[in-house]
Amino acid sequence: MSGPQALRQREVTILDSINEGVFTVDLDWRITAFNKAAERIIGVTREQAIGKPCCDVFRTDICETNCALRRTMNTGRPIVNGTAHIVNQQGQHVPIRISTALLLDDQGAVVGGVETFQDLSQVEQLQKELQARYAFEDMIGRSPAMMRLFEILPQIAGSTSTVLIEGPSGTGKELVARAIHNLSPRKRKRFVAVNCAALPDTLLESELFGHKAGAFTDAKRDQPGRFSLADGGTLFLDEIGDVSPAMQVRLLRVLQERVIEPLGSVQAVPVDVRILAATNKDLASLVQAGKFREDLYYRIRVIHLKLPSLQQRREDIPLLVNHLITKFNHLQGKDIAGVSDEVLARLMEHDYPGNIRELENIIEQAFVLCRGGFIELNHLPPELRPSLAASRDESRPMSLQAMEKFLISETLRRRKGNRKDAAADLGINVSTLYRKIKDLQIESPERDGRGRRR
Repeated sequence: MSGPQALRQREVTILDSINEGVFTVDLDWRITAFNKAAERIIGVTREQAIGKPCCDVFRTDICETNCALRRTMNTGRPIVNGTAHIVNQQGQHVPIRISTALLLDDQGAVVGGVETFQDLSQVEQLQKELQARYAFEDMIGRSPAMMRLFEILPQIAGSTSTVLIEGPSGTGKELVARAIHNLSPRKRKRFVAVNCAALPDTLLESELFGHKAGAFTDAKRDQPGRFSLADGGTLFLDEIGDVSPAMQVRLLRVLQERVIEPLGSVQAVPVDVRILAATNKDLASLVQAGKFREDLYYRIRVIHLKLPSLQQRREDIPLLVNHLITKFNHLQGKDIAGVSDEVLARLMEHDYPGNIRELENIIEQAFVLCRGGFIELNHLPPELRPSLAASRDESRPMSLQAMEKFLISETLRRRKGNRKDAAADLGINVSTLYRKIKDLQIESPERDGRGRRR
């Protein structure tokens, strides 16, 4: 075998050695090459594919409207890491990652296009399994604080005790409250939420306890309050730390006697409501300062949950990012594959004063700017782009190695140097942790977690 036939056979051999699917088309969009990996992923043989229009073979969700290869043929610009779904011979939707480029002859004229694609089925399945393993209701996390929370929430939900949830704004206090309700015997009744900081006293009183017709101007008819609406269920009092002293007295009576008095009524109405309260303030400090009633504080603090800030649970950021990408793909009808390594490193080092809510806003903005493939640095808000990031001395984000070193160092610090506990938190063997400490040249804490100085 010699000449063009030998050259052709060599090209086929090279293409078949590639683990990704590869195919080429001519200017009429007919397939001219089709490698072994493409046969495996699509379920179509080379003989069946050669000479067929590529849209007949692939049947992707973007063939008619947003074909990646067509965009490259029209613009001359390659596409890297685009995403789509194809339908294989078994009728299954297979997620793939796509890259495209032009095919040129010896004179530089365009004679067709080439597309490579990677089957993401296993990656997608692993992401789903990982998310399922570290998800509880609508909460996501693998950090020690979140895993402990997931462990005790069913027991808390099974009780009738009042719960106080403390944590910075944006940490998911209402999600915790809804999880408690959904897991409780009261789940068939209503979960009613009210933001105590959003209303002045007069309106908040009517909102909570209801009013009778004629109780005030414009009160044309009886109106039930949130306590009545939540009867048999759960009432979530958000931002309870902002309630006035007068309203604190009324709430204390409800908790003590389990009755309410609507505005304009002289008759007490019994209610069967479980109270869950939340605040972004330190209520104990407010009690000491005389700004919050001590008796009410202990009434609502029968069970106390404290949620960590996102800065304190950085190991949860990759899981949260994947969760948010899945969420916005569904809401916006997009097919974003994920974030680039550089973006993940930048997200890992950000301090998140707005916590999970801020991370969600960052991903949502990136979705607006990202047309497909992976979210890149230029899709992030300006303050997170390296050139404008004033929080670090260097303009580039952390490398993946630096990110790994940072996470291990933070975990060791949090565990006061205890290697066994740190390895458990990180999900690796102790021997692996020792090796990484050595390889990454991580400084040992002053104490080793057993009270001994190093």
